[in-house]
Amino acid sequence: MKLLPSLAPLFLSSLVASKSFLFGSNEQHALVDDSLSVPGDNPLEFCTDPTAYSLTIHNVDLDPNPPEKGKALLIKAIGNFTEKVEQDAYILLSVKYGLITLINTKTGLCEQMKQVDMSCPLQGPKHFTKDVTLPKEIPRGSYTVQADVYTKDDKKITCLKAMVHFN
Repeated sequence: MKLLPSLAPLFLSSLVASKSFLFGSNEQHALVDDSLSVPGDNPLEFCTDPTAYSLTIHNVDLDPNPPEKGKALLIKAIGNFTEKVEQDAYILLSVKYGLITLINTKTGLCEQMKQVDMSCPLQGPKHFTKDVTLPKEIPRGSYTVQADVYTKDDKKITCLKAMVHFN
C-alpha cells in the first residue's frame, strides 16, 4: 500500500506539528490555541508549548497547502537544534485514518533525516527543501499524524501533530 510510506515522509521530513482541516473543506481552520501553530504556510501545530523543546522551528512552508493527493508537495523548513542530537534519537510516529490506527511505530530520527540529506549529529541552524509525491490512491477522509521526537536519552526534541483531510 503506497499510502503509509507516502504519508510518513510528509510529516517526518517536515518535523512539524499541525492545525486542523475541517471535514470536507479545503480551508484551514485552527481548532485549538493559535500559539501552538508552527510559523509559515502550513497546517501544522506543536503538541504543547514549544519553548521546552530542543528544536526551535522558525518556519515551515508547504506547497500546496493543504496537501493534495496525486500531487507533488514541496516542503521548506528552517529550524535550530539548541542541543546536540546524536545517533539513536528516535521518533514515535502515529498515523490514524479517522479512529483507525494505521501506523504506531518507533523509527530512528537519524535514519529519517537522510531523506532530507542530513545526518547526525544534528546541532545548530538547519534548513531543508524536500519534494514528496503523494499518491492518487490515498482514500478520502481525515488523517491524524503525531510525531514525538526524543534524544537517545529520552529527552524531548519536539512533538508535532497534523490533521489533514483528503477529498
